[in-house]
Amino acid sequence: MSDKENATIIKIMIEIYSEVQGIYGYRRMNLNINRILKKKYNHKRIYRLMKSINMKSVIRRKKKNYVPSTPQVTAENILDREFHADKPNKKWLTDVTEFKLTDGTKAYLSAILDLHDNSIVSYVLGHSNNNHLVFQTLDKAIEANPNASPLFHSDRGFQYTSKSFKKKLDNIGAVQSMSRVSKCIDNGPMEGFWGIIKAEMYYLTKFHNFDELQYSIDKYINFYNTERLQEKLKGLTPIEYRNQTLVC
Repeated sequence: MSDKENATIIKIMIEIYSEVQGIYGYRRMNLNINRILKKKYNHKRIYRLMKSINMKSVIRRKKKNYVPSTPQVTAENILDREFHADKPNKKWLTDVTEFKLTDGTKAYLSAILDLHDNSIVSYVLGHSNNNHLVFQTLDKAIEANPNASPLFHSDRGFQYTSKSFKKKLDNIGAVQSMSRVSKCIDNGPMEGFWGIIKAEMYYLTKFHNFDELQYSIDKYINFYNTERLQEKLKGLTPIEYRNQTLVC
């Protein structure tokens, strides 16, 4: 390949890297370069070019600690790590994660992810990790997808094992599934999303208050759903892949 072509790729790389604040590694950079230039460059070439200019992803990952609870209602692990769905709203995953703010307070993000396209179908940021937070998240997901009756998978957190939450799932004909105790991998894609949003948004800056965090989460999830290309989705964004399926 010519030096001129490599120079063109590097120029676009730098523009992309700057635009996304350095969160892309070579694989995601490859997807974006190929889309922009309408090419099929191998990811190894993109890796070499990024390395040649010392371009590295700024991503850092942290693991979540599992906190056990005493359940009112339990369910089998029906999902059984089958992290694939052939159509939207067939399998939903959910969880809550914690964010610490510099003012000494904490915030809690509850979200629901669709396994078909990895899209975040609903999310709510709250000041407390409680039933209202996860109930509101489910209500928003149902409002946006009124005909959905998914297999609904979560960990065994106290919110998901409550009788009230089970009743809400029964009302929409959803089948409840739960991870085994201390087996975070049973909810792997949801855990993966927490790793992504924290690495690509939260760990890159300090958030001084709830409103600052809310603004950044709104902005990031919109970016994740509508702009962030995924290799698993044939180089499309979650919403592109979801819309493509819905019109078929």
